[in-house]
Amino acid sequence: MTDRVSFRLVTANLWNGGADPAAFARLVQEVGADVVAVQELTAAQAEALSAVLPFGQLEPASDYRGMGVALRRPGTVWRLPFPRCGAWIAELPVDGADGGTIEVLNVRLVAPHVQPTWRTLACRRSQLRALEAYVDANPRPHRALVGDLNSTPLWPLYRRLARRFRDAAVEAARRNGHRPARTWGPWPGAPRLLRIDHVLIAGLATEGARVLHLPGSDHSALVVDLALPAGGAHPDD
Repeated sequence: MTDRVSFRLVTANLWNGGADPAAFARLVQEVGADVVAVQELTAAQAEALSAVLPFGQLEPASDYRGMGVALRRPGTVWRLPFPRCGAWIAELPVDGADGGTIEVLNVRLVAPHVQPTWRTLACRRSQLRALEAYVDANPRPHRALVGDLNSTPLWPLYRRLARRFRDAAVEAARRNGHRPARTWGPWPGAPRLLRIDHVLIAGLATEGARVLHLPGSDHSALVVDLALPAGGAHPDD
């Protein structure tokens, strides 16, 4: 390392097997991803992803609850107990700088329209409380909260998280005079209508962000370049 620690992060909802495994693996290779956080992961998708990123931990399932984090280099990954589908945490060692780690927290919050809505909304509140409890109990100088939050920036849940984190896609878009791209449509290939996949950061700098087509999924992949300035400086300060 010289001046900065940089890494490329991808978050993608694979639509419970809908996203083409080989196409997704090619996307990961072509963008040169260092960290890939996945939601709604199935066995074939996990096999294709682990073939190109051999480190991390993936836990596929066939009930929309499969998740995990794949890494280009060795790191520590574990499952955090979390209402409904769990959350996954990856700790990336930082050589030099402050000698610490960068934490990536991969979550999928239940969609608010799932019936019965009273139960769904109660589950979302439980997920948010569990997420905030973990963050409060485990402060980290450098953290990225990523995944399918099933929340646009207009939703109270997003705004609550935005008090703690900065939105990497917003930062990258504003730098270029644009708006962040939307990430979800009602079916694969449909126009993207909502921005519900996010990379929220603290103690990290945004170097770029883009949204890429994910064949077979109702979500697009969000690719974000992040950096830790030398000496552990905090962009939030």
